[in-house]
Amino acid sequence: MAGAVGEARGSGWTWRPVARDPLLARAFHSCTELRGRFYLVGGLLAGGAREPSGETVVFDPAGDQAVRVAARGGPRRSHHDAAPVGGRWLCLVGGWDGSRRLATVTALDTDRGVWEAWTAGSGSCPPAGLSSHTCTRISDRELRVAGREGGTRTQRRYGSIYTLRLDPGARTYCYKEEGCHTVSRSGHCAALLQSPGPHPGHQLLLFGGCNSAEPEVAGHWSHGKIKEEPPVAPHLMEKLSRLVSSGQGSLQGPRGLRHHSCSVVGPFAVLFGGETLTRARDTICNDLYIYDTRKSPPLWFHFPCADPGLKRLGHRTCLWNDQLYLVGGFGEDGRTASPQVCILDLFI
Repeated sequence: MAGAVGEARGSGWTWRPVARDPLLARAFHSCTELRGRFYLVGGLLAGGAREPSGETVVFDPAGDQAVRVAARGGPRRSHHDAAPVGGRWLCLVGGWDGSRRLATVTALDTDRGVWEAWTAGSGSCPPAGLSSHTCTRISDRELRVAGREGGTRTQRRYGSIYTLRLDPGARTYCYKEEGCHTVSRSGHCAALLQSPGPHPGHQLLLFGGCNSAEPEVAGHWSHGKIKEEPPVAPHLMEKLSRLVSSGQGSLQGPRGLRHHSCSVVGPFAVLFGGETLTRARDTICNDLYIYDTRKSPPLWFHFPCADPGLKRLGHRTCLWNDQLYLVGGFGEDGRTASPQVCILDLFI
């Protein structure tokens, strides 16, 4: 995979392999950075599998090594989401356990190496069941959950938005359904980005998971409501800025994309891969999309790829140490899970 497999007027990009381990071969898992390590939980080990994995695997990007965590009580989950809390807990929210969709919260206490089933607090109004949803950290005590509830026979025709409040000390959680709804989405992604325009703040945007190409706002916070984090990837931000300057921006993003990855890098949302709903064959993608919020209205930049070996579905991307990592996912056949970890290389 040497060289630029995606190109735009003299610029290019590729995913460069940096590690390979059979423990990492899975899709529809969660992959969360916590204390400089990537925690992979559950997922499907092969296409067509009905039973999700109950493994927890930790990948150390500094040493390019993966190890299985011997934590007691590991949950079997796929199509779930996870968020780091308090620099200590990895909170899993919802997902498929092999027989039903859940809305429970299970947390790995990384200090003690133990999985804990947290308890729903009084007044909690949980969803009917969640899978292929998103769970975004707003603070150490608040997550925002968005997605379609229930199975194919029971799901609503719209997507619900929930605030999920956590109390790590008491090991409890509480769902509150917000008054607004979204388009019915499944397999979408979420990005917490600074609001463009004259009124600073943050907004949570949902991309994909339905036929629409339009992003949708699932929450808005005024200036100062969300703690500002210092830039964690200044060099990658600069390279992304130079890459989009070589491309042609558009007001319309990808239509009908689902089970793709999304990572926020400063003012950019970086989307990769997934499955398109717009064609019947060759549905698994290897395209890179960048959503640039530096100006109003924000612009989309599309960087296609010619290498079918980079097609991915149900994968994850993680940001660490000024690099964007690609972990797992099914490949071009939609059945074989990739054991590789790759880094996004940009050639400007």
